[in-house]
Formats: sequence, structure tokens, C-alpha cells
Amino acid sequence: MTRTRHSTPTFQLRLVADKDVVIGPGKADLLEAIDRSGSIASASRELGMSYKKAWQLIETMNRHFATPLIDTRMGGSQHGGATLTPLGREVIDHYRALERRLAPDDCPEARALLECLAPSE
Repeated sequence: MTRTRHSTPTFQLRLVADKDVVIGPGKADLLEAIDRSGSIASASRELGMSYKKAWQLIETMNRHFATPLIDTRMGGSQHGGATLTPLGREVIDHYRALERRLAPDDCPEARALLECLAPSE
């Protein structure tokens, strides 16, 4: 049997419900980019994704959380925009906290699982 050699394995935290990734690394990055830029269009450009894809990710998150994570204002480049709702900020805070807790440097179980992998060459 040929063993897969791993260069730099990492963990990626995802919350999945009804076959949808409710929140994961890409969606967390999108929320943070919207928070920085105040715009879904700017955030999607920053992350190298289409505006349509960004909206699809937002709609998936909004379907699964109790209230929307993004508040939008109509108006285009002059008056429009987007901001995180209080729940959006809370979701990001919890997600990033979980990522930190599960980091192999801080989580013995994560470190032990990585040590079970075939050695890299």
C-alpha cells in the first residue's frame, strides 16, 4: 500500500447542519472581510471570490442561524454597505476561539492525532 506523505497538515473547523457548512474557514474569513470593508463587494474582491458566491455563502449562514449575521443597506457604491450584526460578531468570536482551542500547540488530542499520520519526506 502506498502511503500519502503530508507536507503540513492542518485542522479546519466546520459546523455542518443538514449537509450545509454553516460556518467554516471561508465563511469566517468572509464575515471578517465584510467587517473590515463594510461591503460585500469589497470583501468578495479581497477574498478572490465572485459577488454571487459571497451572497450564496451569506444566505447559507443566514438560513441556519437564529437571526441574520449581516445587515445590508441598499444604495450601491455611494450609500450601500454591509455590517456584521451583533450575532455575526458573536459567531466570529466563538468560531475563532474554537479554532484557537483546537490548535495542535494548545490541544493535546489534536497534536496526538497529527502524530498518527505517516511521516512526511
